[in-house]
Amino acid sequence: MIDAHERPYLERCLALAEHALAAGDEPFGSVLVDGEGRVRAEDRNRIAEGAGDATRHPEFALARWSAEHMSAAERAASTVYTSGEHCPMCAAAHAWVGLGRIVYASGSEQLVAWLDELGASQPPVTPRPIHDIAPDVIVEGPVPDLAERVRALHAHRHSR
Repeated sequence: MIDAHERPYLERCLALAEHALAAGDEPFGSVLVDGEGRVRAEDRNRIAEGAGDATRHPEFALARWSAEHMSAAERAASTVYTSGEHCPMCAAAHAWVGLGRIVYASGSEQLVAWLDELGASQPPVTPRPIHDIAPDVIVEGPVPDLAERVRALHAHRHSR
């Protein structure tokens, strides 16, 4: 369960997901918070602007940023907050650079169900729980009321 002081980080993730949606992208946003509670970096999905580069997920970008700007100890003490559970690529990047805990608003199982319900295409890589990819990472989520808001963003995206 998340603490009350963590909710603003998830709210920021949803705002970033809304920005991604407004930019014509899938609605995903993420925030990297260090062990002292400071936001160190944030990003949103950028696939639409990446000339076909489908790896431009915010969680992947934050993993790369952390490897370049944080020590191993800082990465291990950090938390990545995100609107949606990491895909296998992002979970692997998270583990490879040694980031700490992950907190997500909505889960990959929920996303698969929503996409089915909306008649939308499934991702090209089968979504898996983070623990299937990175078993030592501490993971929290989903957060039910926030997950419903994420669902609404996906419904908006796929109703266009």
